[in-house]
Amino acid sequence: MDIAEVIRLADQLVFAKTGEHLDYLQEAILRGAIQDRKYSQIAEDSHLSEGHIRDVASDLWKILSDVLEENVSKANVRFILERAKFYNYSSAIGRDYVTVNNVNICPESSTYSKVTQQPQETSTQSHIDLSDAPEIFTFYDRTDSLTTLENWILQDRCRIIALLGINGIGKTTLSLRLIEQIKTHFDYVIYRSLRFSPTLNATLTNLLQIFSPEADIPDSIETQLSQLIDYLRKYRCLIVLDDVQMLFSEGQLAGQYKSGYEDYRLFFKRISEACHQSCLVLNSWEKPREVAELERKNNCVRSFVLGSLGVAAKEILREQNLSDEDCWETLIDTYQGNPLWLELTASLIQELFGGRVEEFLQCDALILDDSLKAQLDQQFQRLTPPEQAVMIQLANESEPVALPQILKAMQISVSDLVNAMRSLGRRLLLETKEQGKTTFFSLNPVWKQYVISMTEE
Repeated sequence: MDIAEVIRLADQLVFAKTGEHLDYLQEAILRGAIQDRKYSQIAEDSHLSEGHIRDVASDLWKILSDVLEENVSKANVRFILERAKFYNYSSAIGRDYVTVNNVNICPESSTYSKVTQQPQETSTQSHIDLSDAPEIFTFYDRTDSLTTLENWILQDRCRIIALLGINGIGKTTLSLRLIEQIKTHFDYVIYRSLRFSPTLNATLTNLLQIFSPEADIPDSIETQLSQLIDYLRKYRCLIVLDDVQMLFSEGQLAGQYKSGYEDYRLFFKRISEACHQSCLVLNSWEKPREVAELERKNNCVRSFVLGSLGVAAKEILREQNLSDEDCWETLIDTYQGNPLWLELTASLIQELFGGRVEEFLQCDALILDDSLKAQLDQQFQRLTPPEQAVMIQLANESEPVALPQILKAMQISVSDLVNAMRSLGRRLLLETKEQGKTTFFSLNPVWKQYVISMTEE
């Protein structure tokens, strides 16, 4: 069992005994005990006295001891919980609960029970707030992506999912279709866009007012966050935050927060580590750094990179009445199966080439619609100078190249190159290919043409 699984089980047991979930401090103590940290270290991390930590821990061990009917302590808590998971859990035949020793843990009371094969729908009507969401007129087939995300949320109980993809790939459309598909499993469904870069205080205030419109919102970020987590425990919530990349600075490496927005890092970390029954979906062009760090050690945090529409993109070309269907897959691959890029390009083909795709593809250079070029320019201007230099270098390479070749061709330090490449990867701007034991890098045709035309101006 990983740490998250141990904490989930402890939360179930505490809830079964007390009717309350683990609070933030209890969870911090349990996590510290599992990681073999001293009480003094847990106290320092929590900004509390060691004596207070010991008192809270003593009460927690007593609750677990009473439930499991054996002495639980800081030294043995992980061993005992793992043993309880694998040996003392038993399904009650014909009933909707499981038994740990003499304690029944019901799926409706415990938010983390996985005994039932299908997630339980909420018995009351969901509160759905999509007031910030755009209207979706067309949805192209994303069955596999929807199935994966649905399983991560409903079966695996992920707390944070970063839905990543380049601009125009369809993150917003997919997340709204996902909401429509699974909304009956939640008490609250909320969509919010961060496109105007609201502060964390504004975001938390907005969310808390949905749960309790008449309540006074505290000024403290820490208190607001604790209240939100309490709601995420009390109710099953699906919250989608779109345009997360707008929290990040231009001209800095990917995932670097703007000044005054650093508290979002704490927000995402707390949501990922606290025991609750809800899910936060983050739509972004760039992977947040804390997500990259957390998903390596926390199975409740995952990233999903949304890629090409594939053959489903043919519907876009069909709607534009394009001809030469045998060339459509080439056009789709060239424009990465990006719905927005294909819509803009299809419109251009219809206007200038009479809808003939073959004629368009025979042009000496890839043609970029002005609107598409403007979008690429917006993203390119967010890059650091070393990132821009790497993009220019890759655009002028006829074949994919390995890192040592890039370093040899550029006047740049190893450190700057590594950081730039890593950042470009988090922005999803690099194409990679594994050959033997070497990774080769390149740009997709659209970005390559954009960079070349930009440097020629």
